[in-house]
Amino acid sequence: MARKRSRTRNAVLFHHPDAVDTGRARLLGRHSAGEGFLKGFVRHSGVPAFYAQALGRDHFDDFQRRVQALDDNKRPCHWVPFGAMAKDGSGNNQGGGQGDGKAETPATLMLPDPMLAPFAWRRRSVGDRAYSICGVTHTIASDRLMDGLGELLTAPVQPWDAVVCTSEATRAAVVRLLDNWADYLNHRTGGKVAPKLQLPVIPLGVDCDALAGDDNTANARRTIRRGLGIGDDDVAVLFLGRLSFHAKAHPTPLYLALEEAAKRTGKRLHLLQAGWFANDGIEKEFRDGLLRYAPSINGIFLDGRRPDVRFKVWFAADVFTSLSDNIQETFGLTPIEAMAAGLPVVVSDWDGYRDTVRTGIDGFTISTWMPLPESGGDLGLMPEARLTMETSDQAYEQYCGVVSQATAVDIAAAAEAFAALAADPALRRRMGEAGRKRARQAFDWRVVVRQYQDLWRDLENVRNRDKAIAPLAAHRPPVPLRDDPFSLYAAHPTHTLDGKTLVALAAADQQGDGKNGWAKRLQAIGRQRMNVFAAY
Repeated sequence: MARKRSRTRNAVLFHHPDAVDTGRARLLGRHSAGEGFLKGFVRHSGVPAFYAQALGRDHFDDFQRRVQALDDNKRPCHWVPFGAMAKDGSGNNQGGGQGDGKAETPATLMLPDPMLAPFAWRRRSVGDRAYSICGVTHTIASDRLMDGLGELLTAPVQPWDAVVCTSEATRAAVVRLLDNWADYLNHRTGGKVAPKLQLPVIPLGVDCDALAGDDNTANARRTIRRGLGIGDDDVAVLFLGRLSFHAKAHPTPLYLALEEAAKRTGKRLHLLQAGWFANDGIEKEFRDGLLRYAPSINGIFLDGRRPDVRFKVWFAADVFTSLSDNIQETFGLTPIEAMAAGLPVVVSDWDGYRDTVRTGIDGFTISTWMPLPESGGDLGLMPEARLTMETSDQAYEQYCGVVSQATAVDIAAAAEAFAALAADPALRRRMGEAGRKRARQAFDWRVVVRQYQDLWRDLENVRNRDKAIAPLAAHRPPVPLRDDPFSLYAAHPTHTLDGKTLVALAAADQQGDGKNGWAKRLQAIGRQRMNVFAAY
C-alpha cells in the first residue's frame, strides 16, 4: 500500500507587505494572488506554527498581524533571519524560528515570485543542501522578470529548487526562455548549461466558501441590481480587473461582441466593468469606445478596488467575461472566482484560461490569433527601450501593448457565446453550477495548498538524494562576484596583516596620565559619528 503523503509540510514564507497588499491604488493580480495564498495557507495547511523571513522587523510584524487576523487557533509566528535556515551535514536544523534554536525551522523557503537567484547565492554561504527554494510565476513579460529567470542558469540553483508555473502556457514560455539563454551560454563558453530546477504547474487558488453566497445572497443581488438599474429580466455581464487596453484586455472586441449579441436576442444587456484606470486618458478611451462600439449596451463602471465591490459584485451578474489578449496575463484569477460564484464564463482561449475553463461546460472559450513565430524579433527588443524611456515600466507597458495590438480575439464567436447565454437562463444555471463544482474540486485553496505541500516534500526527497551542482570549492567565495573585500582588494594597501605582522601595545602617553591618556583619547575618538560609520 502506498504511503499517504503528509499534508502538514511547512515552509518559511518570504514576506514583503507589497506582495499581499490589496488595499492600494494600483491593485494588480499578483497582489490578490499573494493575499489569497497567505489566507489559504493559514486556513488549510494544518501546520503547528508559521515561519517568515523578512527584510526587517517591520515586515515580520506585518506578517504576524495578518496571520493572527486569519488564524482562529492563534498559532505562533516565528521570524527566521537570513542564515537561520542552515542545516548541518546530518540534515538537522541549526537554527529555529527567530534564530533561537527552540523550534525546527522548515527546510523550504517560499518566495512570492520566480526570482530565486539572489536567494540561491545567499544560501550558498551555508550550504547548497541546507534547504530548498521555491518561487512562483506571475507576469513574466517584463525585462526584469526575463533577466531574473535567465539568472537561474548561472546562479547556484539546485535540482531541489522549483519555480511553480501557474499554467501550462506559462511553463512553455519559461522553458523556451531558458532554452534560448542556455543555448547562448553554451556557444559562448563551450559549456553544457541546462536548467536544473523543477518547473511544476500548480494553479492559483480561490476561496470558494467566500464566493459561494449565503441566505442573504438573493436579497443582495436584488438590492445591487436595483441600485444599478438592472431589471429582473435583463442580463448583466461582468468584467472584473484592471481597466487597461494595453496591459490587460483590449475592450473593443468585447464591446462589438456584446452589441451583436444584443441585436440578435433583443435582450437588455448591461456591462459591469469593475476595476480601475491608471489615468484619465485611459478612462476616456474606455467610455468613448463603449458609446461608439456598443451604443445599445448599458455600461456601468465601478471601482473594483473597493472591498464591497470586489466581493459582492459577483452576485449582481449573470455572466462573467474576460477576453484577455495580453502577454502580461499568465493564469487569470478572476475566471475561477467567477466560477466559484456560480457564473458561466466567456473568456478568450488564452494562456491560463485554457487550463481552467472547459468550453461548453463551464462557459465558452473564444479563439485567439497571434502572428507567426519568429516574425516579431524587433518587438522582443522593445523592453530595452528603457534605455531611452524614463522608466522600465513604460517600456514594459509599451511592449505588452504592441503585442496586444497584434493579437486578435474572434469577435463573431464571442457574440455567439454571449447571445446563447443571454437567451437561455437554464444554460446559464447549468454552466454556472458546473463551474462552481470545478472551482471547488480543482482550484479551492484547500486543494492548491496541498499541491504546494506535496511539492515541498518532493523537493526534500530530491535534496536528500541528488548531488549538488557546482558545489562551493575550497578557498573560493560563495558568491564569486561578491568576494571578501580584503581578498579582492589585497593589492591596494602597502601591507596586509598576516602571521608575520607584529602587534604591540602603544607606549604610554607622556603628556597625559600614562595608559589612561590613550584610553581617554580613544574614547573621545569613538564618540565622533564619523568614526562609527558601521553604526549608521
